[in-house]
Amino acid sequence: MEGTICLTLAKAESLASAALRANRASAAAALATASALIAAEADGQAAHGLSRVPAYALQARSGKVHGEAVPKLMQPAPGVLRVDAGLGFAYPAIDLALSSLAPLAKSQGIALAAIHHSHHFGQVGAHAEKLALQGLIALVFGNTPKAMAFHGGRRAMLGTNPLAFAAPLPGARDPLVIDLALSVAARGKIVAAQKAGMAIPEGWAVDATGQPTTDPSAALAGTLSPIGGPKGGALALMVEILGAALTTGAFGWEASSFFDAEGTPPNMGHLFIAIDPGPVSGQGFAGRMSALLDAMAAEPEVRLPGIRRLAARSAAREQGVRIPAALHTEITALCNYLRN
Repeated sequence: MEGTICLTLAKAESLASAALRANRASAAAALATASALIAAEADGQAAHGLSRVPAYALQARSGKVHGEAVPKLMQPAPGVLRVDAGLGFAYPAIDLALSSLAPLAKSQGIALAAIHHSHHFGQVGAHAEKLALQGLIALVFGNTPKAMAFHGGRRAMLGTNPLAFAAPLPGARDPLVIDLALSVAARGKIVAAQKAGMAIPEGWAVDATGQPTTDPSAALAGTLSPIGGPKGGALALMVEILGAALTTGAFGWEASSFFDAEGTPPNMGHLFIAIDPGPVSGQGFAGRMSALLDAMAAEPEVRLPGIRRLAARSAAREQGVRIPAALHTEITALCNYLRN
């Protein structure tokens, strides 16, 4: 494909890791972050993939992200973990949290992990999937910098506030994963439309006066629209409470942007809840899930969420991933930055 570069997953991860390390990220942080970004790229989630490397690298270089931070874990209650990400990249903190959360949930029946002093946490469903692969039901919440208004308001205050759910399925099937942000469209799509000089679809955003707009510039000066109108706005508020207030992270209107190297660290929070379905269901969960899958299979047009994601992942393992040549050049140039 003209204008693109094809990379194996291993080469893509090596490239991303090298760019981060060259810009003041520790080897451990660079590896954890690159691994998560490439996993997202392989799943067809390019907005959380290699396109994030330039901003991540520049933020580490400027100190907006503490690239050499080492996350710290504490257990303030029997079923509660709290992880301080040290204002560094989210992924090392997430890896630490999940490695302790899974066994804790299995011993307690249910457990949660709260991460604070964190950053962008990428493809949210991937974190939930890791818990589901260990036989657990997972709920994951995290707020983001401001993009949407409170219901009835005009100023961007709440983030797009992604959430994810994952559940193990009987047999050798991949877990069921549901991953969604609470805005109709991602801010990145509006930025792309602006750069391309294209209009955006109706319903994606409103302008600064609260009126619907198809002008991407007016949309960026206004706010994104929540999915489902007031109901989506209420869900976004719920995630703001779980992802920020409960973790003591920054609210959306207090956080700096994920997309530039200016300002103070975003200081985001994330919440992970893991449930062992065996004790809760009297060991009947797998049977009920089988019945659910049978009911869905009886409807020819019904598909489990995540089918395209799994297909993209399989193809990427065999064929690698394609990224814009310009992005490849930009990341390669970042690898040549001299640390101090």
